[in-house]
Amino acid sequence: MKKLNWKILVVAFIVVHLAAFVGSRFTDTGNWYETVKPRITPPNYIFPIVWTILFILISISFYFVLVSKKGKWKDRAIILFVINIILNGLWSYLFFGLQNPVMAFFELILLWITILLMIYTSSKINKTASYLLIPYLLWVSFAGILNYLIAF
Repeated sequence: MKKLNWKILVVAFIVVHLAAFVGSRFTDTGNWYETVKPRITPPNYIFPIVWTILFILISISFYFVLVSKKGKWKDRAIILFVINIILNGLWSYLFFGLQNPVMAFFELILLWITILLMIYTSSKINKTASYLLIPYLLWVSFAGILNYLIAF
């Protein structure tokens, strides 16, 4: 078993959680959201719990990618993680900040595709890294259903 590289682990956590923090600045479950959310929406307190767990899993997955030695797959995976992190924060801005669920839904499709690609590319590097992203894919799929119900 390889020795844990704490510096790279901290970098992975900072990158992912900084993006999470930026996205959270736009997340407001105030009056507008309360009037549009579907009945199948979980209680509001569930979301920060789930997202915290997901961001930890994403960070660990990103760490496994960063410490890998697999050249072309590593580069592709890093690019996908960065694009995904940006799209994740952008969704919050579009959905909550602009209150534009239609635009957010189409952006969420891109987010979902990047997660699939992250799972695929990280599986070429480290199977555990790819498995850690499956809950993220499932949650974003569920969020997509909620977003769709609001938008259409």
